Amino acid sequence: MTNAAANSTVVTTVPSASDPLISFDNVRLGFDEGEILRGLNFRVAAGETKVLIGETGAGKTLALKLAAGLLSPDSGTVRVLGQDLSTLTEQQLYAFRRKIGFVFQEGALFDSLTVGENVAYRLREDQIDDDEVDTRVREALRFVELEHTMEQLPSDLSGGMRRRVAIARALVDRPAIVLYDSPTAGLDPITSQTIMTMILRLRDSQGVTSLLATHRLQDAFGLANYRFDIAANRVVHDDAGATGPETRFVVLRDGETYFEGEPEALAESSDEYLKLFLV
Repeated sequence: MTNAAANSTVVTTVPSASDPLISFDNVRLGFDEGEILRGLNFRVAAGETKVLIGETGAGKTLALKLAAGLLSPDSGTVRVLGQDLSTLTEQQLYAFRRKIGFVFQEGALFDSLTVGENVAYRLREDQIDDDEVDTRVREALRFVELEHTMEQLPSDLSGGMRRRVAIARALVDRPAIVLYDSPTAGLDPITSQTIMTMILRLRDSQGVTSLLATHRLQDAFGLANYRFDIAANRVVHDDAGATGPETRFVVLRDGETYFEGEPEALAESSDEYLKLFLV
């Protein structure tokens, strides 16, 4: 069963196989302190991983919130899953967000709810049958290797484990798109590697389209240079000629798209600003 919001008509335009799942066209957005996004343009194709890179304040997190329908642009168009988000009502946006998984930098878990209750929260809101909720929550937690934590509180977990619970919550609705806001920020190198393995596994085993914001170039190149081998159940180097989802980078500068392209193009660029990210 689902509630009225979930029953709302949301996507009336189905994108063709050649259409991007996410597109930003000359998007501008500002607040009292001034304009932050000043004409942002990029595309994310189906099955692609697009990595947003930029200095603090460049607008990476704002771009994610726009893609999730949590903010509206002052001008320009944000189109996701074939739908211009500015045309949706609040009720339609509420239902639309069920199609998008969002992993916040802080995890954003409810401290008073158990791990299982956190992951089940959106399903409970939609009044999904209890047996179905339990199955999907266990499936999501099993994916991030935390099924044993269902009855624990977030305060009982390490920072990395809480981040993995956030990933489980993002994928419990089996979304076509997952948005990641600095998923390894504040974590030690070993824990960061675990989080990146989970992201690679989700991408390569389920074909999820991803938009990921980070200031850690090692994470960006990790997504580009490695893949999750399902048969071997481990991360392997994506050797030349191997088939897999494309990973491309977008470098933001002063609220605009300064660079969009292949990782190799960024690595080989002689541009002085781009070189700052390679040091």
